[in-house]
Amino acid sequence: MKQLRTAGLFLLLLSLTSFYTNSPAKAIENLPEKAPVPKRDLLLTTENGVKIYNGGFGSGLAFDGQYFYVLTDRGPNIDGAESNDKIFPKPDFTPQVARLSLDGKGFKLDRVILLQDETGKNLTGIPNPSDSGGTGENAYDLSGKQLAPDPKGIDPEGIAVAKDGSFWVADEYGPHLIHFDSNGKAIEWLNPFGSGVGGKKLPEVYKNRRPNRGMEGLTLTPDQKYLVGIMQSPLLNPNKDVQKTATVCRILFYELATGKFKEYLYPLEGTGTAVSEIVAITDTTFLVLERDGKTPGEDKEVTKKIYKIDTAAATDVFDPGPNGLLVNGKTLEQLTQEEIIAAGIKPVSKEEVFDIMSIPNYPHDKPEGLAILNSTTLAIVIVNDDDFGIVSEKGAVQEKTMPYLGNKQDENIVYFVKLPKSLF
Repeated sequence: MKQLRTAGLFLLLLSLTSFYTNSPAKAIENLPEKAPVPKRDLLLTTENGVKIYNGGFGSGLAFDGQYFYVLTDRGPNIDGAESNDKIFPKPDFTPQVARLSLDGKGFKLDRVILLQDETGKNLTGIPNPSDSGGTGENAYDLSGKQLAPDPKGIDPEGIAVAKDGSFWVADEYGPHLIHFDSNGKAIEWLNPFGSGVGGKKLPEVYKNRRPNRGMEGLTLTPDQKYLVGIMQSPLLNPNKDVQKTATVCRILFYELATGKFKEYLYPLEGTGTAVSEIVAITDTTFLVLERDGKTPGEDKEVTKKIYKIDTAAATDVFDPGPNGLLVNGKTLEQLTQEEIIAAGIKPVSKEEVFDIMSIPNYPHDKPEGLAILNSTTLAIVIVNDDDFGIVSEKGAVQEKTMPYLGNKQDENIVYFVKLPKSLF
């Protein structure tokens, strides 16, 4: 694949008036190198003294030309002592969106939007039961009490903001694809199980999503015709045996006016990486963030890159069957790259645009949010998921520290990056 030269960082402060203008001549002249997300309220302090903040604003990122929208995931959680156990230090946490504006020196918190179901009840991040996409996770609070599954629990990972101020969120559980009004109340809810709101559902094949690897990125095409979601990893289709070999992720186009679907294949660099975000450039071209889970300063050969993809010449592989399109009796996830080509299927084209690790001493393990600032600029924005600053140590809550942050607790930091040439 053709690799573009390493991009640089803007180092000057941003003028608010020039930032919000629609004039291409004045677009994004000066940007900060980076800025932390200001929402850092203390949620609780554990018995062993670990402070858990209302961070987590890095699972998804969107920019509407005026505001930045940063999305939490399901809430503070860590792995338990057993493989399928998850501990939720604050089980009543409501997944939420922070709307930010840039004031010239950093971000200003404009508002926080709590995500609610169609009745106005706050949502939780507690895993779903098995008939709604649950994958066997057992949820517990800090006292060891098991928490009942929540059919409407979500683990948000992608956000797309519409021109009317409403927004869509995609998650890792169902996967669920939810349309919220501007105040965070659910309007429409799709999943593969038909248990949502509005009478529509996602294709049945998405029931086979890999645990904690659901619909990770979400965007709207500029014409607002299609909502586009991308899976974090290959589906376990028809079963988990494909996890060791499959290297294609599905990109789903949902036509808002008709409810029809299109589907394309995104080729991963290998089985050791996964997708964290997708953002539209044009109606057929997109940026995709692909990364590993390694920590800079701790692990070797860390991979976190942004690619430009094009769907124009790619093959629409959508099939409504329970396992999607089959080729000689095999699912798309079972096919080798050679078999995909022999079947006449063209994945999306792909070229590297930016290596996130070229940012000097980039400290984060999980860059997950990505946005383009406007239709003419060379600037993009990247934010990380800080996991609310906690990790598991033998089932106990510990601080998540980053070597390149001076071994301090991780936090959400937005990076402004100037690309070497236009994406258009």
